[in-house]
Amino acid sequence: MLKTHDLTKRYGNFLALDHANIEVAQGECCGVLGPNGAGKSTLFRLLMGFLRPTDGTALIGGKDCQKEKLAVHGLVSYLPGDVRLFDEMRGKQVLEFFADVHVRGNRERSYATAKRLDLDISRRVGYMSTGMRQKLGLSIALATDAPMLIMDEPTTSLDPNVRREVIQMISEAHKSGRTVVICSHVLSEIEDICDRAIIMRQGHVVHDQSLPELARRHLVTFDLSQPLPRVPDEIRDHIRSARQVEHTVRLETEGELREVMAWVTQLPSCDLKVNRMGLREVYDQYHAPVSEHAA
Repeated sequence: MLKTHDLTKRYGNFLALDHANIEVAQGECCGVLGPNGAGKSTLFRLLMGFLRPTDGTALIGGKDCQKEKLAVHGLVSYLPGDVRLFDEMRGKQVLEFFADVHVRGNRERSYATAKRLDLDISRRVGYMSTGMRQKLGLSIALATDAPMLIMDEPTTSLDPNVRREVIQMISEAHKSGRTVVICSHVLSEIEDICDRAIIMRQGHVVHDQSLPELARRHLVTFDLSQPLPRVPDEIRDHIRSARQVEHTVRLETEGELREVMAWVTQLPSCDLKVNRMGLREVYDQYHAPVSEHAA
């Protein structure tokens, strides 16, 4: 459904996006992660044809995002990271405008989505709070029945209850067969709804993680007063990495834990802890604080 080849955007000497190669299959839900300045919003704007790439190409539904942008816009429902709407219009008028201009828009769906988000659409946009404007943008994007949904920070400025409702609605869109690409700083949101997570850093795609695969991984930590012995051959395939710093041992495992734990419990260890690997541990491998990198 989405494919980029060496997609690049340069502003003078600044490289905002560097030869990004990304593929998202039809019906897949893919999260895009990274700190501010990683290139996420630049990627989304290139996909929508709002920016001209310095190099490379991007396709959505087989359509070139630059040369066939109108056809691409017909396939995509897009929520930008900075929702800007008409201040003088009332919420209901904004919903009607966008429902009418998009080939897959629908006024009744827009009203129903706004109601589900508890949004007062009789109020003028200029008098709406930041959170209300975000709800209005979400009502437009989620009600547009396009085969692909691209959302840049959809839950920003929302209270916890509304955040949960929005994540539920995005999940429903995914389960209905729509392709979803979502950017969020909230890792738990990505874990809740996505099949994959792409991690970006300084304009580069640095990691592509299958989340079902990640769910099979565990982090085993324990204290050991002696050097960690060699991992037995019969469990080597279940241990992705083994590290010992002073007395603390850290094992990253994959798959069946039983044989790994049988070996660990034979060691003179203490303070044994087993946790399922989360997206935070993977993310921090690329974006840990400077002090952690220095350690």
